[in-house]
Amino acid sequence: MNGPRILIVDDHQLAREGLAAVLSQAGMDLVGLAATGEEAVELARELNPALVLMDVRLGNGIDGLEATRRIVALNQSIRILMLTLHDTPAYLREALSAGASGYVLKDTGIADLKTSIHRVLEGTGAIPLHLLTEALKTQETSEKIPDVTSVLTPREIEVLGQVAEGLTNKEIARKLDISPATVKAHVERIIGKLGVSDRTQAAVLSVKMKSSMVDER
Repeated sequence: MNGPRILIVDDHQLAREGLAAVLSQAGMDLVGLAATGEEAVELARELNPALVLMDVRLGNGIDGLEATRRIVALNQSIRILMLTLHDTPAYLREALSAGASGYVLKDTGIADLKTSIHRVLEGTGAIPLHLLTEALKTQETSEKIPDVTSVLTPREIEVLGQVAEGLTNKEIARKLDISPATVKAHVERIIGKLGVSDRTQAAVLSVKMKSSMVDER
């Protein structure tokens, strides 16, 4: 099978097997199923999947957040998409801190789940904007938020705003009437200038800055 290699981690057998069946029918290559965080880390080491679909809460041993930390430390090229029942800002903050590239709720539709998987694999990230905004709004931190206007060009700020909305490079290109290659170059420069690891973290920083500006008014 030529689809993306995916490892599913969930402590409920029915959920694991149901997801595997659905995603296999969608042309994805299900390389493994794990019921615990420890098993997820070991299978990620052995199988080198492109993406791990990770439940946040696992019944035994380490949870999905700790498993995510260990997998990212093991291999940063493996993308982690959290799949959870918990519409909770605190969990989202922990997931991002652990290195996850996306966060999807279990009540989402199959089509939206597949879209989120492809977005994460493309490096776009997949995070509900309302949940991200709430997570950053309720975060208590003394961390200094950099002023992106001092390091980014007006066009880069415009592109960053679209990234924060969750748009893909192609969608941004259509909206700004520029080529996808130009968008990709802008995104790469934004990531470098802001000193973040990927576009998901750049989007988080953008939302933080907007929240900070609102609070100062």
